[in-house]
Amino acid sequence: MSDLDPHPTETLCEPGVGPGPITRLYPAREVPLGGVRGTYVERTLPQRELPTVGAWCFLDYFGAPTVTVTDAPPDIDPHPHIGLQTVTWPFEGMIRHRDSVRSDVRIEPGQLNLMTSGRGIAHSEYTVPEAPAGRGLQLWVALPAGHRDIAPHFEQHRNLPVHTAPGLRATVLLGSLAGVTSPATIYTPLVGADIEIDPATASTLPLEPEYEYALLAIEGTVTAAGCELTPGPLLYLGTGRDSLDLSSDSGGRFALIGGEPLAEELVMWWNFVAREHAEIVAARTDWESHNTERFGDITGHTPDQRIPAPPMPGGQLRPRARRPHGN
Repeated sequence: MSDLDPHPTETLCEPGVGPGPITRLYPAREVPLGGVRGTYVERTLPQRELPTVGAWCFLDYFGAPTVTVTDAPPDIDPHPHIGLQTVTWPFEGMIRHRDSVRSDVRIEPGQLNLMTSGRGIAHSEYTVPEAPAGRGLQLWVALPAGHRDIAPHFEQHRNLPVHTAPGLRATVLLGSLAGVTSPATIYTPLVGADIEIDPATASTLPLEPEYEYALLAIEGTVTAAGCELTPGPLLYLGTGRDSLDLSSDSGGRFALIGGEPLAEELVMWWNFVAREHAEIVAARTDWESHNTERFGDITGHTPDQRIPAPPMPGGQLRPRARRPHGN
């Protein structure tokens, strides 16, 4: 997963402060991947007022039915990451993932694909010719300070646990929900789930009060905490909830993300998550200088087959606090 913006802005995130239980919609914005003729994704994280939800710091819905440009997704050549985990959860299609720790796998629907960059990793994402057009979610999780320099690794989970209630099924991708725990490796308290609700269903989902949560509708319509949600915007729910009331007349599917509010400042730029501007500069320099000790070569790609890093922005930005949340 890559941020292919040729002029990425630097996103600086101050430690999160739990606002209590609220409901607020944040609009999705269409972002091009692969240039003018590439596909578009709907991005709902980061937002200027909401850079993170727990440690979740990036959320794209690719192949979303509401986007205006639906060209086939581009092949993405090798590119680097530091300080984060990438989470790929496809609904349709297949992607070939290769990386510098020698992973070479097909990413398919129903399989969780988790790449931990640690100090540094490079990977590529190519479409599979015989597969249909892709659709799914791609997310980043910021690694906490004590783990951001760990050795990079990749894991794929084909059998994920499911929490069930009458008319509701929640596949737990990361973390724990309602007593059900994913086998995926995490480094900070959080949860991610893909939830389906049947028509004419009302249900209550148990939550962790110390977590902040957000919902993204994928299909259909669902009412959560009294707010009707359709595909497009991100519904932010704040903290302080021990349960979430859900209902749907027609049935729906949505993603739930949450976690303890971050207690650290982050600097996010291009495909890097760090703590200060100098770390970003060092990572960019290592990538541009072909430092293979940090960003190893990928089998099947030539050393010069890579996405160049964009130029750094002028000056050094200062941390920007979250703005107060309104109801």
